[in-house]
Amino acid sequence: MRVVLLTMDTHLSSAANRSASLLAQKLPGLQFKMHAASEYRASDEALSKCVQDIERADLVIVTMLFMEDHYLPVMDALTAKRHHCDAMVCIMSAPPVMQLTRMGKFSMGGQSSGLMSLLKKLRPKAKDTSDNKSPSKSEGAKQMAMLRRIPKLLRFIPGTAQDLRIFFLTMRYWLAGSEQNMANMVVTLVNRYADGERQSYRQVMEAQEPVEYPEVGLYHPKMKVKITDSLENLPKGLEDKPAVGLLLLRSYLLAGNALHYDAVITALESRGLRVIPAFASGLDSRPAIENFFIKDGKSRVDALVSLTGFSLVGGPAYNDAKAAEEILAKLDVPYIAAHPVEFQSLDQWGGSQRGLLPVESTIMVAIPELDGSTIPMVYGGRPGAAGTSCTGCERNCTFTQEHQTQDMFTCAERTDMLSRRVEKLIRMRLKKRSERKIALVIFNFPPNSGNVGTAAYLSVFESLFNTLKTLANEGYDIEVPANADDLRERVLNGNRETYGADANVHHIISTSEHIQHEPWLKQIEAQWGPAPGNQLTNGRGMFVQGVQFGQALVCIQPGFGYEGDPMRLLFEAGFAPTHAFSAFYRYLRTGFNADAVLHFGTHGALEFMPGKQTGLSGNCWPDRLIQDLPNLYFYASNNPSEGTIAKRRGSATLLSYLPPTFAESGLYKGLLDLKQTLDRWRAQDDEVSEERSDLAAMIHQQARELELRVPEQIEAQAKLVEPWITDLIDQLLELEYALIPEGLHVIGQLPTRDQRLATLKAMSIAMGIEEPALLEELVDGASEESLNRHAQHLNDAQRISLHQLVQSNLLLSQESELNGLLRALDGRYALPAPGGDLLHNPDVLPTGRNLHGLDPFKLPTAFAVRDGQKQAAKLLERYAQDGSGVPESIAMVLWGTDNLKTEGGPMSQALALMGVTPRFDTYGRLAGAELVPLDVLKRPRIDVVITLSGIFRDLLPMQIKLLAEASFLAASADEAPEMNFIRKHALAYMAEHGGDMESASLRVFGNTEGAYGSNVNLLVDSSAWQKEDELGDAFTSRKGFAYGREGKPVRNNQLLKSVLADVSLTYQNLDSVELGVTSIDTYFDTLGGISRAVLQAKHDRDGDAATAPPVYIVDQTQGDGVVRSLTEQVALETRTRMLNPKWHEGMLQHGYEGVRQIEVHLTNTMGWSATTGQVQPWVYQQLAQTFVLDPAMRQRLAELNPTSSAKLANRLIEASRREYWKPDAETLNALLRAGEELEDRLEGIQEGQAA
Repeated sequence: MRVVLLTMDTHLSSAANRSASLLAQKLPGLQFKMHAASEYRASDEALSKCVQDIERADLVIVTMLFMEDHYLPVMDALTAKRHHCDAMVCIMSAPPVMQLTRMGKFSMGGQSSGLMSLLKKLRPKAKDTSDNKSPSKSEGAKQMAMLRRIPKLLRFIPGTAQDLRIFFLTMRYWLAGSEQNMANMVVTLVNRYADGERQSYRQVMEAQEPVEYPEVGLYHPKMKVKITDSLENLPKGLEDKPAVGLLLLRSYLLAGNALHYDAVITALESRGLRVIPAFASGLDSRPAIENFFIKDGKSRVDALVSLTGFSLVGGPAYNDAKAAEEILAKLDVPYIAAHPVEFQSLDQWGGSQRGLLPVESTIMVAIPELDGSTIPMVYGGRPGAAGTSCTGCERNCTFTQEHQTQDMFTCAERTDMLSRRVEKLIRMRLKKRSERKIALVIFNFPPNSGNVGTAAYLSVFESLFNTLKTLANEGYDIEVPANADDLRERVLNGNRETYGADANVHHIISTSEHIQHEPWLKQIEAQWGPAPGNQLTNGRGMFVQGVQFGQALVCIQPGFGYEGDPMRLLFEAGFAPTHAFSAFYRYLRTGFNADAVLHFGTHGALEFMPGKQTGLSGNCWPDRLIQDLPNLYFYASNNPSEGTIAKRRGSATLLSYLPPTFAESGLYKGLLDLKQTLDRWRAQDDEVSEERSDLAAMIHQQARELELRVPEQIEAQAKLVEPWITDLIDQLLELEYALIPEGLHVIGQLPTRDQRLATLKAMSIAMGIEEPALLEELVDGASEESLNRHAQHLNDAQRISLHQLVQSNLLLSQESELNGLLRALDGRYALPAPGGDLLHNPDVLPTGRNLHGLDPFKLPTAFAVRDGQKQAAKLLERYAQDGSGVPESIAMVLWGTDNLKTEGGPMSQALALMGVTPRFDTYGRLAGAELVPLDVLKRPRIDVVITLSGIFRDLLPMQIKLLAEASFLAASADEAPEMNFIRKHALAYMAEHGGDMESASLRVFGNTEGAYGSNVNLLVDSSAWQKEDELGDAFTSRKGFAYGREGKPVRNNQLLKSVLADVSLTYQNLDSVELGVTSIDTYFDTLGGISRAVLQAKHDRDGDAATAPPVYIVDQTQGDGVVRSLTEQVALETRTRMLNPKWHEGMLQHGYEGVRQIEVHLTNTMGWSATTGQVQPWVYQQLAQTFVLDPAMRQRLAELNPTSSAKLANRLIEASRREYWKPDAETLNALLRAGEELEDRLEGIQEGQAA
């Protein structure tokens, strides 16, 4: 007789194998085999063996197959076998699997609503913790109690009830899956269902009742009886030491498969830490925490480490982050979620550039992050086959026949690192504040450009000063500088002239010391030559730049090293940090002996060093550099995607900070004059007159001088209604009411009353409430009760929004960011927080919390799908309005940040254009794609070429598979090519180049694993290019990797160039008020890069007949969204930001950093000219007049930041040299003289300081 068991993973394999041996002895001829989805999903050979065993099986047991990826490969075989075996028992799985259950007269397919209701009560679900019941009385415990009662109640009921009794009894055996229970589970089923010639197996062996084990208990490998329910039974000797709470999976312990747990326990105890390893039944860990880690309402542990690989409350089927946050806040200690590799072996993980598989990174990393977990890291997994080696670190562990490939095993190097990190966190927690040493790291990218101490949206030196002052006031031994200017001067200047450095030199690491202590010297020297290299060196050693203020060191992170040669990134697979970069972090750890490092602002270079995407190993450079040093990171609250990279690759605990508040742009100078003239026009009587015509001529002249969109000529006699004037009024309204950021954010400085009012006003409009009087009352201190009395006319939804505004006003009035830092340094629980824009998600407040993204299983949400369809329709409508008809192919850019903030909005637009919707399984998790029928779509399917950011690739692997499946399904659909451009182009490619539909339909492109960006931005910033084609070539080289349905990248430049040549337009979304397409270089790096690559592909195919594609921006920062051409978007941002005194004066109030922001906007504008040619010349003319040709402004900029001001002038000259604008001779000469003056002033300042 053949019995086959299918389950999710191998953690019960040992128990199953031992029970199989026992059964073979007791029941000769009975074969019991187990197959795990974690194995057959990754191996065609394993899947083939599994299907063969199903086909030959007499009895089939299926459990824990929740995900389509796991059950679809075997679904056909199970369905075919269902009526051709003695019984099929499907428990604790997805409903389509459960429906296959057939046991005697009991068939799951057609059961009554009463039975289904009973099963739903046993199904995992999120808990309601609003009643504050003790977690020890959790739903999990209630479900287990019910599961024990049901078989007893059914014992004496004849007929089908006995089959139902066996069904629930099978669940009990499985959930207590020891060797004895596994064997008795099989015996129970054989005794009941063995049929035909197999009936002889019945009653040969008597089945025992399930062996009961503690549902909540403790484990320790050194105890004689390894499981107990009393702390008193744990090994003695470390009772007075700091304690670590470990959370374990009960099922591993009962299966006798706990070597990976044993290794962690041993490693932690070797560091003098008391370990309390606890477990709870099911996947709700709260009872274990309540019973063993909390006493009298206080924590008895100093850190909590989950080794389960799942969220704290939940598992592969669900998670309850709110319940987890409540219990973790009560415990209030650092929470680390470490995990084994479950769906691959250690040798596969070690040799992989990707690291974790998509399902692993989702279940084991992304979802626990919602609970507030930190430092996600691997600590073990299944060993590889005999003879294979794990190359994840320098140890190169080789597996032998003694290693059981289905049992868990420790990664010794990772386990050691985990124990070191836990110890460091606890030592920091227990240290007095006055004794803690803190390294505060600021950034300088690219170097030598006036960039020291810059970060996204943040006034770094003002924020640093407030941080040092607060730390000193709270008991840290810190010497506080006089003010922010004094701090900046000491860091930026100090002794720098003495050493010829970019900033003050705090310490010099000698070359001999570096050679002696650098573990990876050979790898660094292979990239950068012999120590000390060429970066931050005097030839005898390496500089650590910064200034020490008592127990605080403000220091500058070294650059990547390739800034002068950006093309080095093309070969970054073997890339290593510079000698100076590696020595810098080693100095922080072992020279300065920091207790913690605080990376200051978004963002640095550490987390983007080479290595795996997630699940880093000892060979990954971010891990080598940070090692066990506790890493805190101030990160912008609207950037959860890049923040997540810092968490997963840099082991960082994030502390969110707000971007600057925002306000309406308003009008200024000539725009105000034009508005006054337009007001006079609208005030005219309704009759044609000479004055009306004169006013129209004046309006036309003013608009032309301002480079606004009006006809070149107008009629002499003005009509009562002039469409061009109506359009001009709309343009002016758009400029006046556009939202812009106000300066930079300062950590430790609360928004003013007017800043709160402007922000709340923008939020209220987004919520559908326009009540300026109420908001005035709110910011002036009115209570919510008082506001409600004046808001009787609001509906229920608006009242809820008003409550959110009241809460937001309160939170904006309270300091939370430095309080969050103090909590983190004290070793307390880092409260989780969603990332996003305050305008659309008030829950980002309070800041100072640990940022996380969204549950990847839920993306895109239903709202995002609907909105994506609306925005896609707007894009197609705008393209048609521009006279181009229906586009056959569109190239678009997807960023991780935009998709996390909008719940998947941009990816939904891509799906909508293709005529595809996402498909979700019965648990509401993303499962795949499905086509919208053409008769519903009512237009052709658009071919969409998608370029992914490296962040999107790292964070959303399941969504990559979704997009790849969407294009494949569309290309494979039996539809007319004129109604399906994806199929049309795929068939054409196959006809020309051969191959199959799988390859021809690839439309998702990006970097290879571990690489980021297209390099276009670095080329533009460094001016290290001659012709624009070099930019397109860089993009194609970097982004030429195609991602298919399996999610693995394969270089395919031929296909990329072919699909780009068909592109009709390119576009990208814009969804943050704080960001514009000229604010950061990443927009032109990606959208500009692909636009240039499209033109080159067309030129290669069509020759001189090729034309550049139109470039569009879908702006969703306000209202329902609007589609603009790139030219219109750059013009809008130039007028509302760069040329707008409200914006640039707001920047210049921050001095040095404000000048840098102005220069950045200009450089990014030129990046658009270089990649698309779609920036109007007047932009450069007016920027030159505003910032360089005005002597007073030029002097002001030079005094605040001489390096950036000189770069500003030189960039305008470069734009002229590259013919992006053609200033007249007088303007050009004035610009050249101004540039020389700024360069001379820069040299003069340096010489004066050196004198």
